[in-house]
Amino acid sequence: MTNNKEELFEDDEDLDIQEYKGKDDVMLKTHENINQDLCGEIEKLDSGFVKLKLVTTHDMIADSQNLIHGGFIFSAADYAAMAAVNEKNVVLVASECQFLSPVKFGDIVSFIAKVRHKEGRKRNIHVTGHVLEIKVFEGEFKTVVTDRHVLKLKLTDTEGIVE
Repeated sequence: MTNNKEELFEDDEDLDIQEYKGKDDVMLKTHENINQDLCGEIEKLDSGFVKLKLVTTHDMIADSQNLIHGGFIFSAADYAAMAAVNEKNVVLVASECQFLSPVKFGDIVSFIAKVRHKEGRKRNIHVTGHVLEIKVFEGEFKTVVTDRHVLKLKLTDTEGIVE
């Protein structure tokens, strides 16, 4: 999300743009420490919706033909899905994805993520990725919103219950 703090408050030198993203913007509650150079930058964040841009870099190249490794495409799509849910403790539990066209160094991939189904703690998110007009990625992400951070959950082996 890019807002120029000078445009918002010309006289307020102390305003940190990370603390204020604009009065109409939704604040990101999840994945706040993610490396946006590798996972993409959120351009628009609304309730249940994200537009994210991934600028491919030299660090993402997989071979001598400048093919971008699919893991970076998946990672950006996953980040878009998590941000669309936008709950502090959201966890990916499953996904079904298709890589529809190769991505090469220098491409800019635009992702759209939309929450399509919400039931209790479960969320299903549809994500598409395009380079210009070419659809390069499409996926369904299934997530669960938990009460606590996933690393602080108690998992019981005998009953298969997540607390």
